[in-house]
Amino acid sequence: MVWLKALLIIGDGMADRPLKELGWKTPLEVARKPSMDHLASAGVCGIMDPIAPGIPPGSDTATLALLGYDAFKVYSGRGAFEALGWGIKVSEGDVCFRCNFATVDENLTVLDRRAGRIADADASKLAESLKKVKLSNPNVEFLFTNTVQHRAVLVLRGSKLSPAVSDSDPENVGAKVREIKPLNGSPEAAFTAEILKELAQKFHEALKTHPVNRERVARGQPPANIVLFRGAGTLAKIKSLNEVYEVNATCVAATSLIRGVCRAAGMQLVDVKGATGTVQTDYVAKAKAAVQALENSDFVFLHVKAPDVASHDGNAKQKVEVIERIDKMLAYILNKVDLGETYVALTADHTTSCVTKNHEGDPVPLAIMGPYVRCDDIEEFGERTCAKGGLGRLRGKDLMPILMNFLGKVKKFGA
Repeated sequence: MVWLKALLIIGDGMADRPLKELGWKTPLEVARKPSMDHLASAGVCGIMDPIAPGIPPGSDTATLALLGYDAFKVYSGRGAFEALGWGIKVSEGDVCFRCNFATVDENLTVLDRRAGRIADADASKLAESLKKVKLSNPNVEFLFTNTVQHRAVLVLRGSKLSPAVSDSDPENVGAKVREIKPLNGSPEAAFTAEILKELAQKFHEALKTHPVNRERVARGQPPANIVLFRGAGTLAKIKSLNEVYEVNATCVAATSLIRGVCRAAGMQLVDVKGATGTVQTDYVAKAKAAVQALENSDFVFLHVKAPDVASHDGNAKQKVEVIERIDKMLAYILNKVDLGETYVALTADHTTSCVTKNHEGDPVPLAIMGPYVRCDDIEEFGERTCAKGGLGRLRGKDLMPILMNFLGKVKKFGA
């Protein structure tokens, strides 16, 4: 009996809107991508709303949806996924946050939300100094660690904590750092907000005079002089993919958020040397890891962050180049896997516009090829072409049942 498997490849933020500088085409439509186009022409295509039509997804909620979960029901905040993905043990009652090293002026106006995409080495030195900060309340502990570039994770641990607190990140350059406030009237939310305010102030004081930042200013680089908190979250209560579909699932991803979602879904995490979560990631190394993972897995989730990075920087030229690198990654995969027993799906977790530099609620293209797929007549992988395909328009949470149905893992509904 043939062992059928599935590989789902996600180009983070790979979908886009038509751009004037590209002749009113999207980066996907402009890029040279023979492997993606082959996948589309040999398979069945569609257009997908990761969450729902017109709803801009976060990468966390989108990934939950693409793994088959109803994000509206199970989402419990971003922070815990970030912590899980970085290998931090998150316990019941912990409140976790996604953090950014950022640059502010003396009035706490944000000048750069990513501190010039600070290098890991600088961020690590700053994080080490922040671990020495002491809270005035001895009943609350915190864990702070940097992850990739400007990104970091904060975990609050203690009794009477709540995730019902606002972000300090204004999400826009030129805006002031937001005051952290409780989002409900509970004493736990008020207490947690006060803890965060204290940490924010003490972190800022420690960073302002840090030698790393003095050196950065001397080099003409923006200082990472503040930590912005956002995405308060607790452990998500979801069934693993093995419980739902009886599959052995593996995740190949570099960014802690995606790894955290996959870990919460019970997936095995693969570490890939050279996989950085940036545009300089080792695409071929990720492809090799995915092919190897398929040897012992029913389902492999391969995530590439790079298109989203280029989009958030508003760099359409770089986004086109990144898509072409992903295409070469796909070429390696298609040449190495047994296409007689492997389904390969390609999509994006959301649209990220190079104009707005934000996630948008526009649908994303999807293509699936495999041994028993009902092929349509689409010949090019893109936002407009795939919209005409045989899968029609579907929701993100519909994708996993479709793939698992091909593998014979979906139970019949009814008699």
